[in-house]
Parts: sequence; structure tokens; C-alpha cells
Amino acid sequence: MTEAAKATRRQPGTPCWVSLMVHGLGPTEEFYADLFGWEYQPGPEQLGPYVRASLDGQEVAGVGEMPPDRDLPVAWTTYLATDDADATAEVIRACGGTVAVGPLDAGIAGRVAICSDPLGAIFGIWQAGSHLGTALHGAPGTPVWNELVTQDTTAVGKFYEHVFGHEARQHPHATDDFDYLTLRLDGRPVAAVHGVGRSLPHDRGPHWMTYFEVEDTDAAAARVIDLGGRVVQPPREGFNGRLATVADPEGAIFTLVHSRN
Repeated sequence: MTEAAKATRRQPGTPCWVSLMVHGLGPTEEFYADLFGWEYQPGPEQLGPYVRASLDGQEVAGVGEMPPDRDLPVAWTTYLATDDADATAEVIRACGGTVAVGPLDAGIAGRVAICSDPLGAIFGIWQAGSHLGTALHGAPGTPVWNELVTQDTTAVGKFYEHVFGHEARQHPHATDDFDYLTLRLDGRPVAAVHGVGRSLPHDRGPHWMTYFEVEDTDAAAARVIDLGGRVVQPPREGFNGRLATVADPEGAIFTLVHSRN
């Protein structure tokens, strides 16, 4: 997960972008600029106050501000690529999911919809126009993995297979006590589904988790605290590297990872 590469048009079903909607855009920009070294450029005007974060001139994520009258959960959203947002939205509905927003145009950048799977996990779909998605991969400060955390993998894994053409395979480390699938395209893992049963946080429900690469997980987790965030799960060893789950000052939860490859 650490080899840097520039963006190309993504195969449908591949995570291609992550974005965050917050109440205070300025303070959030400052938090992630300090933590990840991000710089910012204005995004599409159709999305309201919105910026694209970049590293070395390459776009890596989006951050927007909610309208003052909206009090929605503050959370990172994973977007999956599609060649036809309208057709994919129809399949999502037919397979028991929900399309909450769109599909709608984001100027020449592309076409977008915000959806949820049958168990309620929110995700986006993105039909790329001029904006292909995350343009740098593997470097510190970039999203390197996306994982659906849900009650169990069986039914929801079939949803993503039907909608996006994923092949859902049991992970080699999966056991009776560790319910974990990888979602594959052409034999290549692109995302995962982690079934946690009753351990699912009651205040969050099923959700997609974004993993961001860092040079030092422990140091980055400590910096989150210094910047007004909190540590949800302290640094620990995972099968892909050293992890820590943290929250920014507005409560958006994400995972820091120093990959082991």
C-alpha cells in the first residue's frame, strides 16, 4: 500500500475518492494540514463551501462545509467509481440500498450520488469527468485502504457483489471469531468488509472506514491529541501494518496506518 502512483480512470467498483463534510471548514483544514501536510484548492461551486486537499500538487481528498441548518453526522465518506452513476443508482435501489442524494452533476468534474447499503452504511458513487479521484497513492497523508465495518459480512457482501461486480472472498486471516472479506476486482483486493457482530458501535452503526498512510502511527496518534482530536483505539499491530483509530476535533473517525510493505 505504500507505492506512490498517480491517478488514472478507475475500474468501476474501485474506491476512488474520500470526502468529509464538517461544520467548520477552516479549523478542519488546519487540523489535517498539520497532521498530513495537506494544502487546499477550491472545489466545484455546486457543492457549496468545498476544498480539495492535495500533497505535492496531487489531489488526495475533499473537505466541505455543511449548510448551517443541517446537523448531519460528521464522517468520512468513501466513493466507489462507476461509469454510469444513474444506472448504478438504479441497481443500488433494486438490491435493497438507498440513494439519498443525486445523482447530480458536480460541474465538469463528474457526476455523484450519496447512497447507503441495505444495512445503512453510507457511501458515494462517482462518475468521473475531469476529476478522476485521488491522484496520489501510498504516500504519507493519502488514503490507502477502505473497509466497511458492519454486523456481518454475508448479506452485505452479496450487495456489493451484485452492484459493483466485486468478488467477495474470505480473507486468509478470517476465523470463526474474525469475520472478514476482501472485495476483489480481476483478482485484486480493492476494499474489505469486516463483520463485528454486536461489537458495532451503537452511536455509529455500519460505516465505511478510511485508512490514511502515515510514517509513524504512534507519533501521528499523539499529534491528533495535540491538535484537539482523540484516540478511539490506540496503536496496535494489524495484519497490514501498525494501526490507530482516531477522531478529528469534530468527531470524524478514521484510521492511521503505517503499512508493512
